[in-house]
Amino acid sequence: MVETKKHKIVSYKTYGIILIALIILTFISVFVTRIDLSNLSIVVALSIAGIKSLLVFSFFMHLLYDKKMYSLMVAGVLLVMTLVLIVTFLDYSYL
Repeated sequence: MVETKKHKIVSYKTYGIILIALIILTFISVFVTRIDLSNLSIVVALSIAGIKSLLVFSFFMHLLYDKKMYSLMVAGVLLVMTLVLIVTFLDYSYL
């Protein structure tokens, strides 16, 4: 027996709102580079990039409406990438 699951159809309005949010976050990240935040600049830039990637993963890659297993796999990859970045930046504290 074939199990059919209806796909969630996302409206163009939702895509437009997400696009505008991504553009605004891009302008914010460019504006943050103009401000001297010393060591906090990297944290702020990575946080904004993380928010933007969550929006893209959730809506444009349909992880919000898909099986939760896919979301867990993406979260696992992001966790490994975050750990690699943390270990990389730990080297800067010893300079």
